[in-house]
Amino acid sequence: MDMNGSQRIEASREAVYAGLNDVDILRQCIPGCESIEKTSETEMVAKVTLRIGPVKASFSGTVTLSDLDPPNGYTISGEGSGGMAGFAKGGAKVTLEPDGDATILNYTVKAEIGGKLAQMGSRLIDSTAKKLAGEFFAKFGDVVGKPPAGEPLPVEEPAQETLSKGWMSRILGTSATAFLILALTPDLCCVAGDHSVMANDMMMSSICTSQSTL
Repeated sequence: MDMNGSQRIEASREAVYAGLNDVDILRQCIPGCESIEKTSETEMVAKVTLRIGPVKASFSGTVTLSDLDPPNGYTISGEGSGGMAGFAKGGAKVTLEPDGDATILNYTVKAEIGGKLAQMGSRLIDSTAKKLAGEFFAKFGDVVGKPPAGEPLPVEEPAQETLSKGWMSRILGTSATAFLILALTPDLCCVAGDHSVMANDMMMSSICTSQSTL
C-alpha cells in the first residue's frame, strides 16, 4: 500500500518537528493508541488498538526514526503484530516546509500487511488508512498549533448602551427564565393551588391569577 499527502499546520517547523518526536503528543494524536514509550533517541515501542472492518485487533510493535534532519523532517519506520489478525510493517518519509508562520507537512507512506487484514481487500484497507491518517493530522494540528497555554483571550469592552441599561439586565438576568415559563404554561403555577408564593411579586401574581381563570 502506498499513500501520500500533505497537511498545513499552524505552527513553526521547529514546533512541528518537536511534536513529531514528543511521545505525549503522539499518544494524544495516534488513533487507538494505548501506550507509547521512547526507549532511545530514535526508537519507540507502542501499542495500538484499531478496528478495520469487522476485525478489531491490538498491535504491539517498534518504531524507528532515521534520516533525522531537524527541523526539515525524518523517516519513520515500524513493524507491529496483531496476533491472529495479522501484521503490518512499513515506513513514511516526512518533510516539513515553511509556509509563513505555518508549516506544510508532506508524507509518503509505504506499508505492507498480512494475515486476516490482507484478506479484506485493498479498497477497505486504503480507505481505513486514509481515515486514520486524517484523524491523526487533524488532532496533531489542534495540539501543536493551539495557542500557548496561558495566552489571554481577547476581551470585548462592553458598549456604553449596555452599561446604561445595567439595571434592566440585572432584572432580566435573574427572572427572565421564570417569567417566560410562567407566561407560556398557563397551569404550571397553579398545580399546587396556592398563590401565596407569588404574594411579594405583583407581576408574577397577576400573571398567575389571570391564567388561573382561563
